[in-house]
Amino acid sequence: MSTSSLPTVDWGLAVATAVRLAPTPPRVPREEAVAAVSELRAAAVQAQRHVREHTGLDAPAGASAVAVVDRPGWIRANAAAFEAVLDPMVERLAAKRRNPSPLTPAAALLGGVLTGAEAGSLLAFLSGKVLGQFEVFAPGNEAGRLLLVAPNVVAVERELEVDPHDFRLWVCLHEETHRVQFGVAPWLRDYLRLELDAFVDATELDAAAALRRLWSVLRAVANAVMGRPGPSLIEAVQTPAQRVSLDRVTAAMSLLEGHADVVMDDVGPQVVPSVAQIRERFQRRRENVSRQDSAIRALLGMDAKMKQYRDGAIFVRGVLERVGMAGLNRVWESPATLPTPAELANPAAWVARVAS
Repeated sequence: MSTSSLPTVDWGLAVATAVRLAPTPPRVPREEAVAAVSELRAAAVQAQRHVREHTGLDAPAGASAVAVVDRPGWIRANAAAFEAVLDPMVERLAAKRRNPSPLTPAAALLGGVLTGAEAGSLLAFLSGKVLGQFEVFAPGNEAGRLLLVAPNVVAVERELEVDPHDFRLWVCLHEETHRVQFGVAPWLRDYLRLELDAFVDATELDAAAALRRLWSVLRAVANAVMGRPGPSLIEAVQTPAQRVSLDRVTAAMSLLEGHADVVMDDVGPQVVPSVAQIRERFQRRRENVSRQDSAIRALLGMDAKMKQYRDGAIFVRGVLERVGMAGLNRVWESPATLPTPAELANPAAWVARVAS
């Protein structure tokens, strides 16, 4: 039992909670389910060639596994990744507390149970939303892993009433692009982890700062529930120094998401016959969410995620117009060639600094 000055998450409870609360998957006959899994695996392999030929980026697939999972499988994978990233961050935070007092075993247990239940609720909500992802911090796999969530893919293709074969390849094009990004820029993993460490190091721990953050959190919750614009939870609790780190991470994530969206849409017309219909219906789905979902998304910062897709795609297309694919690919050379937050909104400035 940990007696740290801060509670850690009970990840076992988080997984159990998430699996219990996860939304019911669509009903699919066994033969159909097996076929969908098989086709997603094949589409992931097919996407490798399309992304490589379009971008000119060659990231051998041998080191990166591809896993087609159900919702519980996605939950377990992400809980393991969160544990690998967050537990060391909690220890860093505990080490820098002023006059820390160790928790009693009972307090540590209670804190772990509460945070485990909260983490489980979050994982349950997200488990029904994610179509696929590239696991950057997959434990025991430095090369990462490509995850495809079969029941979510099937549910969305049914909801949109689009061609299942086209939709599955379209999803794989986006996720394969993420695999390639980290494959040609292996330094990206350490860059993101260092920025997360910097975010933790900039945390304010005195009582007055904690009170200010509490009021910010309460305002964020109120705004989300009432549908008013306002900061997400992560934005509400950040200090000015943390905002600098978060802005750098946001710029990097915007590049990754925008680049994947551009590749997906540019390759799509060549290999996905119904791509225009898929994109139009998928975009409409992104924008039309329930009041409850909208509040949760705002609170969790998922609206900011949608902004990342838009801003990143604008940056990528702006660079492509000026210096083409070879010029854009210089962005993967080192942390110094990533766009700054200011350059993300000004592709010409990035071109002038890096690719001119």
